[in-house]
Amino acid sequence: MTERKKLSDAEIQESLSELSGWNVENGKLHKSFQFDSFVDAFAFMTKTALTAESMDHHPEWFNVYNKVTVDLSTHDLGGISTRDFELAKKMEEFAG
Repeated sequence: MTERKKLSDAEIQESLSELSGWNVENGKLHKSFQFDSFVDAFAFMTKTALTAESMDHHPEWFNVYNKVTVDLSTHDLGGISTRDFELAKKMEEFAG
């Protein structure tokens, strides 16, 4: 697990280039995922929940049927951190 560090705007932009479909909205790392079914969306959320719990870093998310919308930020650091990108990369793997 990487060290938690709040990222500068330049570091955020550089890190975003390594992810597909993510952007910054309202100061948070943001993406909407769409799956084939509710079961697939729920499986994604379950895998993410177990990983997030092990990282002690929990997403803000919203699910309706086959869509999961995610916002990531590190509240105690006051912005987007290395931990947010670490979890985003895991989410990309799970959505794969």
